[in-house]
Amino acid sequence: MADDTSDTPQITPSEGQQQMISKGYTLPSRLFKKSNEKSILLECIDCHCGGEPARIVLSGLPPVPGKTAMEKRQYMMKNMDYIRQLMLLEPRGYPCQNVDYVFDGNDNNENNDNSKPRLQYVIAEQGNIYPAMSGHNTICVATALLECNVIPMEEPTTNFTLEAPAGPIEITAQCSNGKAKSIAFRNEPSFVEALDVSIDVPTFGKVVVDIAYGGMWYAVVDANSVGLAPLCPTKAREICKLGQMIKIATKEQHPVQHPKIDYPGVDILVFREKPATAEAGDGSHCRHGRNAVVMTNQELDWNDPSTWTAMLDRSPCGTGTCAVMAVMHARGELRIGQPFVHESIIGSTFTGVLIREVLDDDDEYAIPGRKAVIPEITGSAHITQFSKVVVDPDDPFPNGFRVGDIW
Repeated sequence: MADDTSDTPQITPSEGQQQMISKGYTLPSRLFKKSNEKSILLECIDCHCGGEPARIVLSGLPPVPGKTAMEKRQYMMKNMDYIRQLMLLEPRGYPCQNVDYVFDGNDNNENNDNSKPRLQYVIAEQGNIYPAMSGHNTICVATALLECNVIPMEEPTTNFTLEAPAGPIEITAQCSNGKAKSIAFRNEPSFVEALDVSIDVPTFGKVVVDIAYGGMWYAVVDANSVGLAPLCPTKAREICKLGQMIKIATKEQHPVQHPKIDYPGVDILVFREKPATAEAGDGSHCRHGRNAVVMTNQELDWNDPSTWTAMLDRSPCGTGTCAVMAVMHARGELRIGQPFVHESIIGSTFTGVLIREVLDDDDEYAIPGRKAVIPEITGSAHITQFSKVVVDPDDPFPNGFRVGDIW
């Protein structure tokens, strides 16, 4: 008996495109059978921001309980990590891939109040990491939602709010001819937890780190102090290895916990070069710096040097820029309102600015016992593909895999 193909997508060449085969084709119906317990059909939009990819899932997830983005994050971490593995590991992903799950919020925004979150998103990265916030992922999500008309685009400026696990994130998009030219997001408060912390890194020695929160917990390290300046792509393996070792040693020797949300650290590291001062186009003076952000892709075992590795963020890193700006402000290197251009390992840039300090305990953004700042980051993203991700019920690797040659 032939398979029922009534619900199977029929694919035909688009008008104006080269016809590479003489007719359309039909996808295997077994991939879409609702009776198949392993059946998954995730509709995705892929983007990159400053070179770092993100896969935005708009449809197809099983039900995810929770009223807030943080509650959804916690549920997915504990019960649905197989989706993250499916999306980020081989053969569907690669070491630097990220995934963002978009949900309708509880407030339907019937009054068109842009201060209220309309959509929620949960961020997932390699190494079983679910950040409270991620800058490049936020810029990718906002771009996809605008350019695919999930959120109506208004030109020249569209304002709206998204809810990350960290809290509401205000978005200002500059738009033209259907393209989100730039995305500025106002982050949750960033703050310094500790400066000049001495960490004993096995086989390397003492390293001085600053610990700051910018949406993730960062170990901030002067690249020159560990012999890695100038930061460049040819040093990537060395940067990854040492960065991961410093990060894990910091997490073990100086653990931290966010005072308002359940978010422990350190879970990421940024090497930074000494910032310079440059003249901006309006005659004012901005600060300029270069960084390399080291992200986890597997568990480090101090007894197994083959695990002393990681991967580099291709983008300038939004939350990393927020953490670095908080450190710079604490050290007197960056003023409130002074632009800071942050350059990635591949030369892409974000522009950040500290909007204001948070010093009053009665301030809604106050962080107990800390001096915080409100940062804003501006960058841009580009759509790279549309896809429907499926799992064949006969696939021997439904959750993906890793091989040490590129991981």
